[in-house]
Amino acid sequence: MQDLKKDVEDLEKRIEKIGEKINPEDSDKQMRELEAKSMKSDFWSDIDSAKETMQKISDLQSEVKKFRDLEENLTELKEFVSLAEKSGDVDSEKDIKKELSLLTNSVEKVEITHFLSGPYDSGNAILSIHAGQGGVEAMDWAAILLRMYLRFAETSEWTTEIIDETKGEEAGIKSATVEIKGRYAYGMLKKEAGTHRLVRQSPFNADALRQTSFALVEVLPVIEKSQEIKIKPEEIEFDTFRSSAPGGQNVQKVNSAVRIKHKPTGITVSCQSERSQAQNRENAMKILFGKLSKLKEEEEEKLEKSLKDSPKAASWGTQIRSYVLHPYKLVKDLRTNVESKDPEKVLDGDLDRFIESEIRLYPTK
Repeated sequence: MQDLKKDVEDLEKRIEKIGEKINPEDSDKQMRELEAKSMKSDFWSDIDSAKETMQKISDLQSEVKKFRDLEENLTELKEFVSLAEKSGDVDSEKDIKKELSLLTNSVEKVEITHFLSGPYDSGNAILSIHAGQGGVEAMDWAAILLRMYLRFAETSEWTTEIIDETKGEEAGIKSATVEIKGRYAYGMLKKEAGTHRLVRQSPFNADALRQTSFALVEVLPVIEKSQEIKIKPEEIEFDTFRSSAPGGQNVQKVNSAVRIKHKPTGITVSCQSERSQAQNRENAMKILFGKLSKLKEEEEEKLEKSLKDSPKAASWGTQIRSYVLHPYKLVKDLRTNVESKDPEKVLDGDLDRFIESEIRLYPTK
């Protein structure tokens, strides 16, 4: 029982450190100020600003609730230990260990944000998936990855919006870009960037031959216009073209798709998922801001690569994680060596172990 008491005391110290970082009193004050702002009569006159404010309120509420739940569960666990110690009930130790394990897991999930201190880590993310080598197999694999990240975002209580998507001719997607909104979305997802490799029996082959497919994942931060990344109007080359995205005859008949080139860097982005040219332009600018911030970050770290260069090929030798469905079942991260023998569960969005291990291995400085 003494060992269990020591474990509970250590866990209490960890929760106290979380409280110091979150500062629930300060968060409560921020929420009250934001809620007062939301009550003003002209609050919804600027819809984008209003949505951003409501998202901030939701994020703060979620963060404080998680901390309060940790405190409440800790109090209950301490009372459980005290009662067991007074009664001398040895059999209760098994139940205490179980509750201690559950609370420890909850603490670790909240603690992981301590490793995220980059300038954009606490904000939203833009995640793009591109089918690599493998033809229709790769396009199907890209669609599977898109679903995986959408499911992970859902379980993380984030909201998602697909802002660009190009369907494959036969199946899957050639590429897709999704904006993920939520507290620490970028910080949690940024290490997912890289090539993901799938090995399985082909569903598109009558002989069910084993097939290897690749898809490339890019992750960028959502940069607010008021932040340090500045783009001058004369640095932008703006072009429109006819969208090839699904959406009915109106989409096909008008030049609603948008292509934007940043002249100083040569970075080009395009969006075509929306019917509105204005909305596609706004989404394209979000992606451009993200790419420029990533480029700036890489230059500051004196890395050789840059976003204006051709991206790495999604193929052999560049993969960060392998998903094997045949002849055995295994998902393995090649950077952390974290493994799972339940790939179906991973592909359904169960990415916590992989993401947390990568963040702990390479914390943001």
